[in-house]
Amino acid sequence: MHFLCDEMLGRLARYLRAAGHDTTLATGGTPDAALLDEARREGRRFLTCDARIAEHGSAAGVAIVLPRGALDQLARALSAAIAVDWLHRPFSRCLVDNAPLEPAVASDRARLPADVPLAEARSCRQCGRVYWAGSHHRRMLSRLREWQAAAAATARRAQRSP
Repeated sequence: MHFLCDEMLGRLARYLRAAGHDTTLATGGTPDAALLDEARREGRRFLTCDARIAEHGSAAGVAIVLPRGALDQLARALSAAIAVDWLHRPFSRCLVDNAPLEPAVASDRARLPADVPLAEARSCRQCGRVYWAGSHHRRMLSRLREWQAAAAATARRAQRSP
């Protein structure tokens, strides 16, 4: 899935990237019509908390209006709206600029903790960030797993109800 998140959904965009989804983040002040056009042109779902977006004729089939709330609430609402695979390709995209991550190379070694093998690190060729499975990674992965399990349980309940 490909997403374009409204500027107010920066944390959700970060977690969608962590799940492996191609997710861009709108820049401040971009008109709604331009964001909807961009989403349609790039084959993205536009995620927003702005209920007025539904007034745009071009929002149909592109925009998903989420309730304002905490990150877990946003993830539940998105999962209820569309089937999001929260474990699509975990940690395969840069959390900051959305670029695909690649295996770390020797020049990345200096930015890694000494106990992290180079083979277990990934790097972003676009911004230069280096990623490894530290405590932040484990916390994010745990949250992605919780969201995936909750979405699966909701889907099972929906299948059983008449």
